[in-house]
Amino acid sequence: MNSLRMLSWNVNGIRAVHRKGFLDWVKADGPDILCLQEIKAKEGQIPRAVRHLEGYRAYFVSGDRAGYGGVALFTRTEPSEVRTGLGIPGFDDEGRAIVADYGDFILYDVYFPNGKASPERLDYKMRFYEAFLDHVGGLLDQGKKIVICGDVNTAHQEIDLARPGPNRKFSGFLPLEREWMDRLVSRGFLDSFRMFHSEGGHYSWWDLKSRARERNVGWRIDYFFVSRNLQDQVESAFILNEVQGSDHCPVGIRLKV
Repeated sequence: MNSLRMLSWNVNGIRAVHRKGFLDWVKADGPDILCLQEIKAKEGQIPRAVRHLEGYRAYFVSGDRAGYGGVALFTRTEPSEVRTGLGIPGFDDEGRAIVADYGDFILYDVYFPNGKASPERLDYKMRFYEAFLDHVGGLLDQGKKIVICGDVNTAHQEIDLARPGPNRKFSGFLPLEREWMDRLVSRGFLDSFRMFHSEGGHYSWWDLKSRARERNVGWRIDYFFVSRNLQDQVESAFILNEVQGSDHCPVGIRLKV
């Protein structure tokens, strides 16, 4: 079996992170698969050196709104099929997903909606959640092996954020959002990080304005979920909290295939 190092990172702007040493970081880490969220650029706006990253095939998807959302996939092994979007009416215009079929598994690189802006955006987020769960649930029923990674925009349990008490009434830690994550798990997906780490203090996002990263007052809202039929193939799961350049840091797994 081969072992794949897979990383996911909300870069909060691919052009911004490029100016902060993104290419040097990728070269030094050398992941087999790198998924990015919130690239905030259309493909033609992305620096050529990033679009044509040596050793990788790259895929990009952006939404209709300029400078907003978008995801990217860099992969050393070319998938048998790549789809830009979930194919669900009403949810592909914001450029939130790339789906790559590697044969041994199907990879979902997803930037899930943020519900903080308004009640309407929270409603959109929950409808996206439901449509996504129905979608991947159908594939599970077919016996498919699935990896879901990206910015889920919700901390699942109290251990997943530094200050759960004050945040119970805010999107990102609302009961209905956390209940959806419960149902994702009960449907047949595993939080890969919690397969190896049961302790608190591990986060993937920090508020920049309050310099929360320096104090590690954060949230774990970036995840790798794997279907249960992949459980024995996950060798490790980790958070690269030393990597700078965004208000998020990369998260990853190592998967035997």
